[in-house]
Amino acid sequence: MLLLQNARIASEHSPALREGDVLIVEGKIQEIGTGLAVPEGARVIDARGRVLMPAMFDAHVHFRAPGFENKETITTGSEAAINGGVTGVVMMPNTRPAIDSAAVVAAVLDNAKLRSRIPVYTSGCVTKNREGKELAEIDGMRMLGVQMLTDDGDTTNDPAVLLRAMQYATEFGMFFASHCEVPELAGPRALNEGVMSYRLGIKGSPACAEEIIIDRDIRLARAAGAHIHIQHVSSKLGMETIRWWKSRGDVKVTAEVAPHHLLFTDEHIGDYDTNYKMNPPLRTQADCDALLEGLKEGVFDLIATDHAPHTPYEKAQDFISAPNGITGLDTALVSLYHYFVRPEKFGWDLVVKRYSAEPRRLMGLPVPTIEVGQQAECVLFDTEAETTFTKEFMKSKSQNTPFIDQTLKGRVDLVILGPEILLER
Repeated sequence: MLLLQNARIASEHSPALREGDVLIVEGKIQEIGTGLAVPEGARVIDARGRVLMPAMFDAHVHFRAPGFENKETITTGSEAAINGGVTGVVMMPNTRPAIDSAAVVAAVLDNAKLRSRIPVYTSGCVTKNREGKELAEIDGMRMLGVQMLTDDGDTTNDPAVLLRAMQYATEFGMFFASHCEVPELAGPRALNEGVMSYRLGIKGSPACAEEIIIDRDIRLARAAGAHIHIQHVSSKLGMETIRWWKSRGDVKVTAEVAPHHLLFTDEHIGDYDTNYKMNPPLRTQADCDALLEGLKEGVFDLIATDHAPHTPYEKAQDFISAPNGITGLDTALVSLYHYFVRPEKFGWDLVVKRYSAEPRRLMGLPVPTIEVGQQAECVLFDTEAETTFTKEFMKSKSQNTPFIDQTLKGRVDLVILGPEILLER
């Protein structure tokens, strides 16, 4: 039995925080009010000044298992999630072997049940081994609970193959998540084409390489009557393309934006810093500003980190050879508070809606709320404390992040999932 006193309670439905006490009994919220009496045997936490909100859910993570456990494991990835206030994730299928069959899905989910303290879901490949040629074992994966199909890490290059997959899987209620990129245009996938690529002497990846496939895949989804989810949008025109298609109302399209595409530009790369190398690449300040407006407007349905761990050895290579991707689970919630909520660029209601509620709705999962009768699945966040992202603090097996050794305002103090306290600082 746990009584949180004087918390400021956040909801997706209101920018205002309501103050109150929250009594949790056997993993469920039993009572909310002011000045609640302390039941006998209850543990009391004074949450004065701290924000109590539903726990986050990340619909785009790379836990690297099976095959790349030197970068991340399901255990370390899920502990990084808890460290950042996240109590559910969806894994991407670009593993070795790729998650393209019922057998691999079963192995991954069995592993997750044994090694993770939070629910871990997985997507499945559109095509066998993500090669874009032959459809994966879609129905077998569906029977084990897979809902999201994606060849993430690459585009499903052949539009005829993708259209056929959409026509087939949509009948089963599955949806498609699209990594948007024309490989022939993307070059070495190193950084955005522009002033910085010329300055650094590296062939850049133009935004149109992403924007062409955004439009193509939405058109295919419209033709098939499918639901298409556009992943990690990085450009202004990409956002505007999605906005236009949504305004038509004749295709089901959702989209996500990653914190790093809101926060950083290609200027941050500086002297070939590979912690700022990702795909799609960081673009310009104008793109960042447009993505933020798209998030506030609702063009983007959810925030997702695209958590992509790599070893120090890999990231220590030259800029072109180093792999794309940064970690995000440990850092996302604190960075969103520090850079956006604290300076009042948006409120806690947007964070809860886009990083907790909507990702779960995308996956057809129950949405936790701070309401009487609901399971306790919540985070207590200290807005006045600070977090320093040292290697010791980070729970991910890899620390390829621009935030390493930086100190930001805000701290995840408590993570609760049902009857269990997953984290307490």
